[in-house]
Amino acid sequence: MRSSGKHGAAENSRGISSHVLNLHQRLQHALSLGSWENKGKWHCSDIEVQRLVLRSIDAFLECISSETLRYPLIKDSVVQIMRALESIIQFKNQSILKLALDIAVKMVNILPSSTLQSHVLDLICPLVDLLSYQQLQVVISCATTLNIILSKLSSRQDREAWQILKESKAVVYLVQNIKLFYTKNQPIEYFQEMASLLSKMLWQWPSFRFCAWNDPIFLDVLDAVKLRPENSVKVVVLQLYSSLALCGNGADKLLENGESLLQMTVGCMDRSNTDSVRFEAFKLARCLVLTRRGCINMMNIYCEPLVNALTSTLSNWSSQPEEVAKSQRPIIEEALRLASITRWAGNHHVYFWRMGMDRVLVNLLLDNYHKIHQLRHELSVNELIIIVRECRNSILPLSYRPFIWDILGGLAANCSENINHEMHGNKLRLNILIISACFSFVNSIRTLRQITQNGLVIMSDCESASRAVLMMVYSPCKHIASLSRSILHEILKLHARDHTEYLLDIVNARLTRNKFGLPGNLQTVISLVCLACYCSLPEYGKHIIKLQGLKTVVAFIVWWFQNPVCATRASAVLHLVDAFSQKSCCVPDTDEWEGDNGLLLYSLWILGQLLHHSPHLKIHLSDGQLDFSEAKLIQNLQEICRSKNSQGSKWYAAYMLSYFELYGFPSRLGNRIGELLGEREDSDLKLDIVDEESVFVHEVILTVRCPSLLPPQVSTSQEMISTGISVKLEAQGRALKAIRLSAHVDHQILLKLLEYVYFGHLQASEDLVKKLKILARHCQLGSLVQLLCKKVPKWGASIPIFDLSLALGAAGYCFSDVILEASTTELVDWKCSFCSASAPHLHVHRVILASSCNYLRALFYSGMRDSHLQTIKVPVSWESLTKLVNWFYSDQLPVPEFDCRWDNMDPEKKFQEVHTYLELCWLAEFWLVEDLYKECYEVVASCLDSSRFLSTRIIQIAADFSLWKLAQVAADYMAPSYHQLRNSGELDALDNSVIEMVRAASVRLSQVGKYQ
Repeated sequence: MRSSGKHGAAENSRGISSHVLNLHQRLQHALSLGSWENKGKWHCSDIEVQRLVLRSIDAFLECISSETLRYPLIKDSVVQIMRALESIIQFKNQSILKLALDIAVKMVNILPSSTLQSHVLDLICPLVDLLSYQQLQVVISCATTLNIILSKLSSRQDREAWQILKESKAVVYLVQNIKLFYTKNQPIEYFQEMASLLSKMLWQWPSFRFCAWNDPIFLDVLDAVKLRPENSVKVVVLQLYSSLALCGNGADKLLENGESLLQMTVGCMDRSNTDSVRFEAFKLARCLVLTRRGCINMMNIYCEPLVNALTSTLSNWSSQPEEVAKSQRPIIEEALRLASITRWAGNHHVYFWRMGMDRVLVNLLLDNYHKIHQLRHELSVNELIIIVRECRNSILPLSYRPFIWDILGGLAANCSENINHEMHGNKLRLNILIISACFSFVNSIRTLRQITQNGLVIMSDCESASRAVLMMVYSPCKHIASLSRSILHEILKLHARDHTEYLLDIVNARLTRNKFGLPGNLQTVISLVCLACYCSLPEYGKHIIKLQGLKTVVAFIVWWFQNPVCATRASAVLHLVDAFSQKSCCVPDTDEWEGDNGLLLYSLWILGQLLHHSPHLKIHLSDGQLDFSEAKLIQNLQEICRSKNSQGSKWYAAYMLSYFELYGFPSRLGNRIGELLGEREDSDLKLDIVDEESVFVHEVILTVRCPSLLPPQVSTSQEMISTGISVKLEAQGRALKAIRLSAHVDHQILLKLLEYVYFGHLQASEDLVKKLKILARHCQLGSLVQLLCKKVPKWGASIPIFDLSLALGAAGYCFSDVILEASTTELVDWKCSFCSASAPHLHVHRVILASSCNYLRALFYSGMRDSHLQTIKVPVSWESLTKLVNWFYSDQLPVPEFDCRWDNMDPEKKFQEVHTYLELCWLAEFWLVEDLYKECYEVVASCLDSSRFLSTRIIQIAADFSLWKLAQVAADYMAPSYHQLRNSGELDALDNSVIEMVRAASVRLSQVGKYQ
């Protein structure tokens, strides 16, 4: 056996130089002076032996290279080195600790990632433990070593490394060290190492960000350090800010008083800084505008300087020599990504036009724009088309073009209606940009015929170019829309081949699949966008109809309703997928207008345009292949308006409903309030028209929804009579006002308008639409006017929400006829804005409460003593009461956002939050408010899912409220820990029946695991 071992050792060392073997023998001798314990741990308490081992390791590391690491003897030695270093660092002897850490830095620098990964995680915990050490150089060396280790981790080690860093409180130590840096006047190198390591951790693991951005002293230190002039300091500060801003809540916090931060950021974008500083500055700005909210906040604070920095950077790059331009590509890509904020409406659009973003885009796209500019008075549009076709920018990478189209599309979609481009001197540039986009649009259709997985970069260009053309031909700016359609028509004539039939074939092909994948889904989106562009031209729209395009699109919409395919643009288009989208957190997914319903949105867009070109065309759903009726289609469109779909899908669903003589946005609250229209029993206002039947309405609803129908408010009865208003007392003691309307008011049209006011939507035949438009304009109901005119929805337009919350303020106080008080409240120094009552309360309206709750309706109108109560005690807490009333008036239940704030919330506060919804759930069941019950149930279930420890406290309360479904949900979450909970005594406070629920859930869980 011994000779066999010697033979194996000889084989392992064959080919290794004698010098390396000598170093290896010295290392083994030093290690042999200690002892190897269980799990391969090396141990020795003798300081001199530790010092000898460290010197042996240091010498041995000198011989390590990619060549020597091929030998098993060297690989095995590396594992021993790491274990010995771990032991020595944990021993924390001050005389050799600095030497040990220097060698650790050397080791992680020399060894490749593949070699380090096996045991390097064992070093993290002792290194983190030293971050709180008193010796400055020790802490710096620890941070340096950890920084290198984290940069070399594989994705497989992410979870384990996160767990170690979390348990060892690494981020807490680093935040504390950065705060101490400022108070103890530590050297700047100390700050740089701490900040660099912290930013790496925050970038990699989103859950660590909260404790940094939520620390005001830490932010104050950063605020002071960011003014330092050293470039190396600027880089780490910008990186740290970027890591914080990757959290949507962190970005909001940074922008609360963000003027100085933005001033520094924009200053760092200047050409006087190094490329690394400029790159990090643009990266930080982009992190701050990952959300629409962040974009609005940033533009409100520092819009003009930021836009100026953006346009200057892009403009200067296009004029640089080719070699310089190539070196600055990372900066330019960040600048282009940042400039894509044009997709959101705001004041920044004014500055983009004013500062010549169109000129910048033209220079990026074309090599010789200056030559074209000299000929501007001699060129017709057709001549310009020919010239642009021959021009391309040689230094512009193909991967940058999608950003240019996104910027251009955003500028067109959010342009004001009557902007004068001649006044800005950019008429020629606008023509060139439109022509360039239209050429790329035509090329994108050709590309669809040649799709491969390797062509995703090209597909990204195709998608963004066709999308930009869509934005331009449907731009709210009449000049851009008209010019774009004219140029698109001319360019399509140059390419004699008609692609519409092929595009329809792609859409038809998708009807045979239930789900798409890349590139099929992207291919379908591009096809639909291209068809929508074609539909902007009447000639092609009619041609598509001849090709049975209407039938194809209707079939696709029906197919989508039966097989909804949801995918965001960012998940499908290559140029939008980057580290930011993968590492960001607490960012709402509702910011983009098309949301994840792009396929539905664009197909509805096409259908609307086809019907616009042929208004007398009818949608036939009687085809044997379509198991769908017109009533079913309408029902689905109305459901889109009511549900949590994207804003774009809702707008186009409402737009399509207008072709079925249905105008508006159906909603659940509208359906409930609509039942009140014309009911005399609940009304307090009568609209009188000469020779017509009076209409009974509710002043509070008209005040909030359509105040233009009411005369100006007056104070005395005499003034009321003189203005056409009279008041009489009903038998029940209610005051009923009467308003005499002009004889010119059409009774039928008034009823239709009131239908919209009460329901949020109306049904009207074409012969009523013209008069309805006039009255709707008079009443300033802009969204209704748009639908009555069948105007194409503006990209990015917000959905008008049916909301009566204004009635809870000053506007509705004078109509309030009942007060709600909570049964329990802990509010101190509460004060009502309208009365002197000291108990916390809400002034509400019987008619609104009764419309949503049959229990309250029965209470108010029973005729019994309780029906005349002026104050009602609701058996819930004040927090629950405010949420309840908010739901009655807006159909919106304020719910917790399960983001970093929730994850880091105090457990008791989290419990109180869930208890509020549990109370509401019980009350909703007791009051028979089914919709509210479902919403509260879902919120409580989601809270338990995100924080399972709550189940042990919630389950008994749910049982006490007889909410057995929720009690079962809590029991299911407790099931995996049943035995642990029982043994620890945590179940002792529960009723036996509740404990039995948990036990039964545990048994079911074990049986499922047994048979899987």
